[in-house]
Amino acid sequence: MKKNISILQRYSDSIRGTISCFDRLIIQGTLNPVGNPQGMTSYLYAHHIRIFDFPQLAKEYTSKIRDHIASIASANTVNIHFIRKHSDRKEDLIANIIKTRGNHPGLVAILSAMEACSTFQPWHDKKTGKTFLRSDTGKCLNYYCYFIDPDFGLCYIRIPTWLPCRLQIYINGHNWLAHQMDTQGISYTLIDNLFTDIGSFTGAQNLSDSFSAQELHAFLDRLTNYYCPIMEKLGGHYHWSIMQAEYATDIIFSSRDKLSTLYDHISRTAAIAVKAQNIATFLGRKLHPNYQDDMGNHFNTRIEGTRIRHSMGPTSIKAYDKLGIALRLETVTNDVSFFKHFRDVQQADGTIVNKIASMRKSIYSISDLATLMRDANLRYLEFLSSLDDPTDGASKLEKLSDTISEHNHPYKGFNLFSSEDLNLLRTIARGEYTIIGFQNKHLRTHLKHLSPSKATRTIKRLRIHGLIRKVRGAYKYMLTSIGKKVVALGLKIREFFITPNLALC
Repeated sequence: MKKNISILQRYSDSIRGTISCFDRLIIQGTLNPVGNPQGMTSYLYAHHIRIFDFPQLAKEYTSKIRDHIASIASANTVNIHFIRKHSDRKEDLIANIIKTRGNHPGLVAILSAMEACSTFQPWHDKKTGKTFLRSDTGKCLNYYCYFIDPDFGLCYIRIPTWLPCRLQIYINGHNWLAHQMDTQGISYTLIDNLFTDIGSFTGAQNLSDSFSAQELHAFLDRLTNYYCPIMEKLGGHYHWSIMQAEYATDIIFSSRDKLSTLYDHISRTAAIAVKAQNIATFLGRKLHPNYQDDMGNHFNTRIEGTRIRHSMGPTSIKAYDKLGIALRLETVTNDVSFFKHFRDVQQADGTIVNKIASMRKSIYSISDLATLMRDANLRYLEFLSSLDDPTDGASKLEKLSDTISEHNHPYKGFNLFSSEDLNLLRTIARGEYTIIGFQNKHLRTHLKHLSPSKATRTIKRLRIHGLIRKVRGAYKYMLTSIGKKVVALGLKIREFFITPNLALC
């Protein structure tokens, strides 16, 4: 049977190329060992400072930070602009400044604002008689130092003026990749944060895949040494973790008309066709029956166009037409530990075991994170491909209803108006079975009317019709490529066209 045709294959004559890379990356710097209540408590005791004198210590460092930022502003002949209104978008202010100064490397501007911050609260426990610090939130002056780096382009470092002074650094992977292509002599056109054309898409992708945690670490340390060196007096060093990450896969079209027709169809169809188990599948997760976090689809019409977003807790995957010339698929997370992968895990007895575990938030997980987020985008692309070109799937849907004989034994087709057949197709298309496959017992878990022998005959029927295949070396079955397309199209036709229109009769 013919394999499901990807959007990349179907529109190959209209596609210039594809590129996957990090887009927005926000890194958090935590000052170790004093960046947590226990560490700062130990520091105060070691330096014979009363716990309830912590606010005085914090005020000293506030003055040092403000003086240091003022000296940087003076040395670079820039003013510190205080933002009083939340309506003043920092990005717009910076864009206007760059129009005047140009985009050459160096400090662009320093903005300041009163914002929330993490801090510690002195506490005395009357039951234990111990005095210590505990986590708290407060509000302090925060500096945003925007600068253009030769390697990473436009970035900012956010510096709170109150201990423990957790830093926040923003970089954009498209800017970094552009610099790498400059060094390698690869031509490109970059508009906003989209490559509308690249001289060598293969070469650019190889550069994107080479993004180095070590290089990033060195860059972050350089920033700290320049913008916040006074924190070294606390005897610590900054630990860098991934606070937010966006990974984009761009399919760049040569024709706006081709993309417009394709995107209008898949975006509006995906808004109603994507189910919870599909979202879990895109993101490489197994949907547990007891899952309690937020999950859903969001279709937005914006000034720039429309966007479809599917969310699962702190992570989402979305599609939109970027600048009308590229189909962008983007996985976004505010908690990288959402993703699970094989890694070395230290057991309680000290032994190291390689097993599936939540991803560490350290920047040294960045290579594994890129792989998992890119895979999520590609799984989403495969699903969107099944929504496109419905006429191709319609002919296969007709074969789905035909009776097929093997060794003089007839195997009836599938009737999408039959609740029994419909529930069967919904079951084998569940997200967890798309990832790990299903067995006889799994069908019986969801389809209570099936006995073990009838479930076996049902699996045979699915195999004869080419909807599933046996996993080599295991008693498991998975949807075939044609099975995914036929089931998706069949369910979509029944649920979103036939049933609603019958209700109007």
